[in-house]
Amino acid sequence: MAGQSNAAPVIIKRKKIIAAGGHHGGAWKVAYADFVTAMMAFFMLMWLLNATTEKQRKGLADYFNPTIPINRISGGGDGAFGGDSVFAESTLAQNGSGASAMHPTEAHQARGESGADSSKDAGEAQKQLTEVQKQLSARGGESMTMQQALRHVTSKITDEGLVIEVFDIDGAPLFNGNTEVPEPILREIAKVLADVLVLTTNGIAVNGHVASFPITLIENPAWDLSAARAQSMRDVLQTAGLPTARMQRVSGFADRSPVTANPMALRNNRLEVILLRRDR
Repeated sequence: MAGQSNAAPVIIKRKKIIAAGGHHGGAWKVAYADFVTAMMAFFMLMWLLNATTEKQRKGLADYFNPTIPINRISGGGDGAFGGDSVFAESTLAQNGSGASAMHPTEAHQARGESGADSSKDAGEAQKQLTEVQKQLSARGGESMTMQQALRHVTSKITDEGLVIEVFDIDGAPLFNGNTEVPEPILREIAKVLADVLVLTTNGIAVNGHVASFPITLIENPAWDLSAARAQSMRDVLQTAGLPTARMQRVSGFADRSPVTANPMALRNNRLEVILLRRDR
């Protein structure tokens, strides 16, 4: 039988079977897990920004600062310094960026402290600013004259402190023309502010702002006028009874910080009396 010439050839086929993976390509799962992790980190960041004070946020920033061992003393960690810098409290440093709890200086005192005590102090400071703001708003109901005077006044609490803005109204300017001579309405407002600001002993700052002048003027008086008006506001506040020692600074900003789209608008003629925070 082996010698038969007409026998059909035997054909052997070999098939390569590729078994499909059970996961069917799981790269998308890794990408999704990264996305969920990123979103969790984002919402945690948003929560921290809302639930912490400025000092606590500085402490958190210092913790993740890679240069913390030689920069500040408010960070933590378990590295070579165990959370302390070369300017730790035990060294009683009086220069560089460190400071001593026993002998701090204004320029070199520790930054970014956090904890229950600092949170409590920040809460008390915020409460004081809010109380002054409420007292100022309540004065508008005392009389018609007081109500007319407080039309010129708005207030807001910022990181710097309680900013009390006193501004011109059409037909009722705070100063006589383009001078620093105060009108009677400004003296009335100064009396109200002096009465309210005695609720605290915080420092006071006065900023002067003016509207832009036409560019056709040979000499722009904005800088000199804004500074002169700020000084005039300081004078009327102290005449109204505000202690001189509480005045920390008087500044003129010319027309560089308008509050309206039109820099020449009357609303830009304003003064800012700032009740400064103690923790700044």
